[in-house]
Formats: sequence, structure tokens, C-alpha cells
Amino acid sequence: MMTTIIPHWLDKQAELNPDGNAFETPNGEGLTFQELRERSRSMAFRMKAAGVKDGDHVAFLRTNDLQYPVFIHAISYIGAVVVLINTRLTAPEIRYQLEDAHINHFFIGEEFEQTARTSVQGLDIIVHRLGSLPVAQTTSGLKGDLNFEDVYTMMYTSGTTGRPKAVIHTYGNHWYSAVASSLNLGLHSDDKWLTCLPFFHVGGFSLLMKSVIYGMPVYLLKKFDASVVNRAIKEDGVTHASVVTVMLQRLLEEMGESRYPSSFRCMLLGGGPVPESILRKSEDRYIPVFQTYGMTETSSQIATLSPKSALAKMGSAGKALSMADLVIDSHQNGEVGEILVKGPMVSKGYYNRDRNAETYLRTGDLGYKDDDGFLYVVDRLKDVIISGGENVYPAEIESVLTSIPGIKEAGVTGRRDDTWGEVPVAFLVGDKATGDKEITDYCLERLGKFKVPAQFYWVDELPRNASNKLLRRKLLSLVEEGNV
Repeated sequence: MMTTIIPHWLDKQAELNPDGNAFETPNGEGLTFQELRERSRSMAFRMKAAGVKDGDHVAFLRTNDLQYPVFIHAISYIGAVVVLINTRLTAPEIRYQLEDAHINHFFIGEEFEQTARTSVQGLDIIVHRLGSLPVAQTTSGLKGDLNFEDVYTMMYTSGTTGRPKAVIHTYGNHWYSAVASSLNLGLHSDDKWLTCLPFFHVGGFSLLMKSVIYGMPVYLLKKFDASVVNRAIKEDGVTHASVVTVMLQRLLEEMGESRYPSSFRCMLLGGGPVPESILRKSEDRYIPVFQTYGMTETSSQIATLSPKSALAKMGSAGKALSMADLVIDSHQNGEVGEILVKGPMVSKGYYNRDRNAETYLRTGDLGYKDDDGFLYVVDRLKDVIISGGENVYPAEIESVLTSIPGIKEAGVTGRRDDTWGEVPVAFLVGDKATGDKEITDYCLERLGKFKVPAQFYWVDELPRNASNKLLRRKLLSLVEEGNV
């Protein structure tokens, strides 16, 4: 099979579009493609001086800012592999990922220094602050080409066993994901895509790739702020935005009865099920919402509702993007089954784990296709909870809870929440003398805040099947039946 090798995509954009904006910010700062190339190459030389080599695994922990794309492209000039760390994780959670991914170097934003130092105690990992990198000793030896088969990034997603797994992404995965999106949504000379999603998630990271592959400016926010997003769409020429449901809710509340300009073409909505009321409100305000379906393993979206079908197929995630295939593991059309996907944007597997030998990736999500072939995601085969766009895995939380003295068993499931979509709640068997605050404090030391259960219920026993497997879907019925 022939390997695809292309000129470095940032070199190419700096050649074709040197003065074009790569990134803009609300405060007027930004980077042209030429400036981005110069800064990324400079950082790459300094990272090499700090000991980073081709093939090294490096971790990166930083909030969204202009240094993030600079670092990401610097990595590609060296040929290292970057593991993107969730900023909401605790030191023990980070430590597991650093060990599992065989990290050599750990690059951080200054505000994370204490957490980073704690996470690497006793490990042979060098922690670097970007502002403290040594002066470059050489100005040669950077990569000029990108091989689509080479691994570029790894992002952790938790598994049903409670142990997070690193999803491997190649340059080809990111390239084909960006190209497939443009073939579906179109590409215009005035496109400007706003991102308020964190770059350590694939949905946010995909915009770093779209920018350099399309030659398109990205309007970068450090964090979500409804008033700033609405103003950027109305006044700063933003044409596209990527959000999750809770963000869209807040945008609608903040904008009141006002409307976006006709130049705004796409509100790409992912991160879980969307209430019909939100879609109706968006329709009333002429906000073009395109629901999308994807996961870390598919390098962001793999199915998106096309503009011409947005109103007729409300609630659908659309059809598989170009170069992707999506089928339902069922006996006939219209029947619910597991969603299976394949395509050049789909990861080949997980680092340090056995590779998937099947032609299609089993997503663990349930859905069906209607008579016109449109996908509707109806449920999750796995027990994953989606809270504010974050994937929360019950097994990981249960493992922490059962390590508390006095708690014999724990079951975690999702409860509907008006703000976050879902929040985790826990059902416990054991010594009721252990207080909720004590449990919460224990969890906060070991889990990201978004994973800590919103409520604890003490029960005599957890629902299990004949094989003694926990039936998480029946946990909430214990509340309805008055057994807590």
C-alpha cells in the first residue's frame, strides 16, 4: 500500500497565504500563517535543545491560547508524538496517563506547575514551562514533510473498565477528518470558525487542523463566554462555531430576541443528545444548527446533518461524511442497533492496547437509519455519561468510591440535568456513617470535578443480573421505587 507524504501543511500555508490570519482573538491579538510558522519552528528548535527527539512521547497541559497551536505545530516539525492532557484532571489521573503513554517530556502552562510536579513525583519525566525553554543550539534538522501513517497525537478516553485509553491519531486521520468536513459543509473564502471548546478534546483540536489545512482563520477563545461568542458572531465576522448543548442554551438565553447576521452559516453541535426545544428555539432565531455525531476514535465528527436537510430531519445526526462509512448492526433498515464506522479518519486503535482487527469500529452507541439513510442516535450501549460535553465513565468513578473505607459496593449512572444534560449520581452499599461531604472531598482529590457524583444514595443492594453484573440502567429505578 502506497504511503501518502505531503509537504508540511504549515509551510505550505505560509507559502500560499503568508499574511492571512491563522488565529484571531477578542482582544485583537492574533497570528498570521507566516508568524505561526516562524514561532512554531523557533519553538521546535528550542524543544530539541531541551532534549526532545523524533519519536518521543511528550505530554502537553495548557489552556486555550495562542501558544497552543504554536506548540502543536512545533511537535510536528520534530516528529514527536503529543499526548493532550485534560486541564480538569487531578494529579493522580494525570500520573496514570503519563505512565501509560510512556512520556519523556511534560510541557505545561505556568498555572499547572504544582499539579504537574505532583503528578511526576518518582517518575523519569522532565517538566518544562514553555517560557523557560533553552536557547536553540541549531537551526536545522526540522521535518519538511508529513507522512500520513505517522502518529501525531494521542488523546485519552476512558473505557468501560475504568482505565482510560490513549486513542492514536495519525496525520492522515486529522487530514481526512478536516477534508471530509469541508466537503460536507463547504469552504468559503470568508470562513472564520470560532472555537470555545478545549483543544485537549478532539472537537477543539480538529479546528487547529482545519485552520492549517484550509488556510482559514480561527477565532480563539480561552473559555466559553456567551456574551463574547454572540458579539463575535454579530460583529467580528465569525461564520462557524463549534459548541455543545449547554453552550447553545446559554447563547440563546444571552441573545434574547436578537438574531445572528445572515453571514453566520453553521452552529456545529455535538457532545450528546439535544432537546427538541433547543432546536426549535434555534430555528425561530434563524440559527443554522447542524447536529453532528463523532467521537475521539473518529478524529471528531464522522456524520453531520447537511444544510439542505437541517429542518426536514430535525434530531438527526445526518449521514456519514465523504470517505466515511456508517452502518447499523441490525437486521433491517429502521431497526435500532450498534453504530459501526470506518474510514481514513478513524483511529487504528489505542496505544499500549491490542489493535482492532475488525473492518469497522464498534462505537458502543445505539442508533438507526430512517428510510432516507439519515442517522438517529438513540442511546448508548456503553454506560458513558455525557455531562456538559465531557465523557464521564461510571467504572472509573466506582473504582474511586469503593476505595473509601466503609463503602463495599458502588454503582454510578447519569441523571438528567437542565444545565449539563446529565450529571453522575452514585448508589452505595456499606457503612452509612460515611458522610456525603467526606465522600465528595475524597473524590475531588482523585477525580476531575465534572466526574464527582452530584448525589449519593445508600441502598441495601445494587441491581445485578444472573452473572452478577451490575445493571447501571436500573439504578435510578431504586429512587422511583423508594428503595433509597
